Amino acid sequence: MSFQDPIADCLTRIRNGLMRGKVNVMVPHSKLKHELINVLISEGYIKGVERVEEDGKPSLKVALKYHNSAPAIKTIKRISKPSLRNYSASTDLDTVKNGLGAFIVSTNQGLMTDSEARSKNVGGEILCEVF
Repeated sequence: MSFQDPIADCLTRIRNGLMRGKVNVMVPHSKLKHELINVLISEGYIKGVERVEEDGKPSLKVALKYHNSAPAIKTIKRISKPSLRNYSASTDLDTVKNGLGAFIVSTNQGLMTDSEARSKNVGGEILCEVF
């Protein structure tokens, strides 16, 4: 099965799992998705990730996080799309919900949050917004 936008598929699987109250969701493996999920873990939005084999294909088993039975992630949405890329310089990066949320930015130094990108003075493609 071919995906047009694998990052949007990953975010949608996480969003749907949170809405249904799932403990884990399965996401097809790629280095970019694994790094994206690791950024979400470091920011405290997701519990953990484990690489597993599912039907002979590598997958990521993502453990979702809840606080008092409410999802840790209120909104997660794709910003830069294959049809319309969204790039930003480090000085032009805005804050999400006055610093309560985060943009995940793909830079030449890897994936990082908007605050890390501002502190390292690097810009890049804004992949998604998490709150």
